[in-house]
Order: sequence, then C-alpha cells, then structure tokens
Amino acid sequence: MNSLIGTYDCKVDIKGRLMLPSGIKKQLSSILENGFVLRRSVFQSCLELYPMEEWQLLMQKMNKLNKFKKKNNDFIRRFSAGAKIVEIDANGRLLIPKDLTVFAGITKDVVISPSINIIEIWDKDKYEQAIDDATGDFADLAEEVMGQDDDDHGIS
Repeated sequence: MNSLIGTYDCKVDIKGRLMLPSGIKKQLSSILENGFVLRRSVFQSCLELYPMEEWQLLMQKMNKLNKFKKKNNDFIRRFSAGAKIVEIDANGRLLIPKDLTVFAGITKDVVISPSINIIEIWDKDKYEQAIDDATGDFADLAEEVMGQDDDDHGIS
C-alpha cells in the first residue's frame, strides 16, 4: 500500500459514526472491501486505523516473538487490547466502538491524520495540543531521525 496523504477535520455523530472524507476514501478505494483494524495508539491518546493487509503484516512480525518470555506476552496482550475489526459502510462511515471513543477522548470534532500506511484518528483538541507540544522539538527531532549520513536507512 502506498503512503496516505492529507489531514482532515471531520465530525463524529451521536452514534459514534465517522464519515470518512472523500480524499481518504479515494486513497483507500482498492482495499475498502478487506476491512480494517482499529486500536488504541501506543504513544498517544488517539486511535490507529490499520488496513487489514497492514495489520496482517504486523501480526506476522509479532507472531515471531517468543511467547515463552513474559515480556513478549505482556506486550502482545497490551498491544492488542481493545483492537476491533471494523468496516466502512456503504455510506462511507466508520463506526468507532464506544470503548475506543472513550480511550481517545473523542467527542464531536475529529482530525484524521495519516501516519504513512495507517490512519490516526484524534479528538481535534487533543490533536492540536499534540502538534503544539511537538513544535519546539520538531527541528531537533527531524535532524535526529532524518539527518542520518549513512545509507543504512535508505533515506538521503
């Protein structure tokens, strides 16, 4: 799957349904019928929407972990806690389960923000706060992450 592009402001209705913007639906059109997995983010209070193909690749990687190590079992359990299979309905809506809505603090206004091959779903206020919090450190972070001189990362 190609990298997703575009950040969108959206609304969630009273039933927890999120109407996906046409720009995102168009980018996902070839994989909509395969379904998605929606889960809690590890690092932020937002949700992550994985296309099923991306989720399966991640699960293959996690399946290689030695399950006889407690640390691995604890990680697998916590990583998959609350994960749900979801689909986009015929009207282009995604139903966000109540427990995930509560985890992310989603009320009405939402931001959909791609993170390469997955989509983050944020409460709008929390998203803006996360962006504001990271602004001062972004130059240093960009240099540390992307400013590598070696070709080991495939980034130049």
